[in-house]
Amino acid sequence: MFRICSAEWLAPKVRRFEVEAPRVAKHHKAGHFVIVRVGESGERIPLTIARSDAARGVITLVVQVVGATTEALCALEKGEAITNVVGPLGKPTDIEDFGHAVLVGGGVGTAVIYPQAEALKAAGNKVSAVIGGRSKEYVIFEKELAQYCDAVYPCTDDGSYGYHGFVTGKLKELLEDPNEKVGAVLTAGPVPMMRAIAEVTRPFDVETIASLNPIMVDGTGMCGGCRVTVGGEMKFACVDGPEFDAHAVDFGELADRLTSYRKQEGLAWNRARDSQACDSGEESRCRARAMEEAAAKQ
Repeated sequence: MFRICSAEWLAPKVRRFEVEAPRVAKHHKAGHFVIVRVGESGERIPLTIARSDAARGVITLVVQVVGATTEALCALEKGEAITNVVGPLGKPTDIEDFGHAVLVGGGVGTAVIYPQAEALKAAGNKVSAVIGGRSKEYVIFEKELAQYCDAVYPCTDDGSYGYHGFVTGKLKELLEDPNEKVGAVLTAGPVPMMRAIAEVTRPFDVETIASLNPIMVDGTGMCGGCRVTVGGEMKFACVDGPEFDAHAVDFGELADRLTSYRKQEGLAWNRARDSQACDSGEESRCRARAMEEAAAKQ
């Protein structure tokens, strides 16, 4: 069991945890992730390590509620525990002196680029971060990134804060600025966003690295759920990555794979909520669930 040292909401349905995991914290590098499990029968889900403190023996995880497991995880409070935390897994970010490195984070992907910012700055880079959210309340890690970045550019879809528009628009401005001379772009966030980032940087011939965390499942390469074609070769995001050359990734295939289990995920979430309803005494939903289960056995 891995004790939760702190738990707080960063944005609607986005929660930050500090978790005691001394061996993981000791070996963590930017780009690594862990596999966590809530409950002995819970599913395994991958989460990027947003930060580690080896001296304290803790790691920071940022979780967005998107289904039954993440909802159960985000319901945990300080002093409670996560059943399993395995890692660090995956290959760490290839940190170089690119001159000027631009990090682009969307939603909880902003937590992924946070440790990269620290590592890239330590390697001598000028570091800029472009971070996005639907509105101001969804923009996270701005102050944390400012500790290591030379500039942080928040973007909001509705214009309620920072740059009015998508992160791709602000990134293009930086790429077109002759005074910036961007050497590399590293991006993490929703698959459509990373795909768009790759197309923005392609004409500029700027090295672009995408973190393919969203398609990972078991984190060991055994399930095959994170297969992705990169440069015409089949790769596994969890063991060969999770970071790849964004210009070589087949994002069309990746997007199709991402939705493969949407129906099952929806059913799992409905069952979890029906179970909560039974626990709270909502008899009609309990009866409906019982009838569904009886029909499934026939």
